[in-house]
Amino acid sequence: MGNETFHIDQAAQTLKLLGDPTRLTIMALVQHTECCVCEIVEILQMSQPSVSQHLKKLRDGGLVKERRGGRWVFYSLNTSHETVPIIHQVLAHLPDQKEKLKALEDSGLPLQCRR
Repeated sequence: MGNETFHIDQAAQTLKLLGDPTRLTIMALVQHTECCVCEIVEILQMSQPSVSQHLKKLRDGGLVKERRGGRWVFYSLNTSHETVPIIHQVLAHLPDQKEKLKALEDSGLPLQCRR
């Protein structure tokens, strides 16, 4: 029974993190590819500190992982998190965010983080 409670608590924490529209959008963005903070800022049209706070919550909750590349930090879905099946189920019901990433790439904006 104790193990079951742990899984329910983990699921509840994941759903709580996904309950915010900004974090849910971020998760949809990073589910297929890693994204730099500057890309997420541009797509969401939010301030960098605000995006970073949402990313910190997702990282602290174990839902995303980060990779440092020089001065930049790239985020991706943590596919080893025990609630990743729940995350995939939730994201499957949302509009795909790939077109936003493609539009950003096609915009010609000089994103300094791109490798």
